[in-house]
Amino acid sequence: MKMDIVIPTYHPGRDFPVLLTRLCEQELPPDRILVMNTEEAFWNPAWEKDFPDLEVYHLTKKEFDHGGTRRRAAALCDGEILVFMTQDAMPVDRRLTCHLTEALQAAPGIGAAYARQLPKKEAGPIERYTRAFNYPPVSHVYREKDIPEHGIKTFFCSNVCAAYTREAYEVCGGFIPRTIFGEDMMLAEKLVRKGYGIAYASEALVLHSHDYTCRQQFRRNFDIGVLHAEHPEIFSALPSEGEGIRMVRQTAGRLLNSGRFDQLPYLVLQSACKYAGYRLGKRYRRLPGSLVRKLSMSPEYFSA
Repeated sequence: MKMDIVIPTYHPGRDFPVLLTRLCEQELPPDRILVMNTEEAFWNPAWEKDFPDLEVYHLTKKEFDHGGTRRRAAALCDGEILVFMTQDAMPVDRRLTCHLTEALQAAPGIGAAYARQLPKKEAGPIERYTRAFNYPPVSHVYREKDIPEHGIKTFFCSNVCAAYTREAYEVCGGFIPRTIFGEDMMLAEKLVRKGYGIAYASEALVLHSHDYTCRQQFRRNFDIGVLHAEHPEIFSALPSEGEGIRMVRQTAGRLLNSGRFDQLPYLVLQSACKYAGYRLGKRYRRLPGSLVRKLSMSPEYFSA
């Protein structure tokens, strides 16, 4: 099946050609790699010569949108499988695309499959346990029947590395044109409601992690709160706080079991920043616009 890979980029660095090389060397290589690059001044034109299957489309920072930019890229694709990645996700081996494709074809009616994210070497213990919580070593498929048991987790999907069948993508109308965050989860919800399954392919491996500061965690979760406030039709009936509490408890337990007592105060502080950011984000409409832009990781979103 023909496959296109889409990667939004912003100031891609020296690891980016490594990513392109690993994608081209896959056992199931993509037919095209489409890059949606923000800020042309930071793009290296030599990459287009080195990778003939690469297509680059430049846009300004103001034009970038998590959902809209990917939607625009999907319209340029003609593959039967659309894979969306981020520039900081690195394939672990040559079978990433094989495993994603196999997950899409493992059972009837699977519309999306997403990869397992492993922490990078430099990741701290809290980030490592968080990745292990969200990306366990066991694959699964969630469908609409799983909502009563798994709640919002049923719609979990990550465009750090996720594949969609074009059929399912088009049936569900694709990514929404404008969103601050969570375009992957929004599409996954539509897929599930339309009867498709969301597959987690634990054998499809990418390196991806972030050791965010408490301030960065606050701002990221502020944006999550904004997303939930703007789409109550999805998130009001399926609150996410319970899943967050369960993750903190499991992380604390693993820190204790591994003797990393020094990390517990930071876990408490980090969790408090996440919760405060999320709660404030849900109430962003009550805040002055200038303050909202300072609190968000995506200030341009509020300038549109």
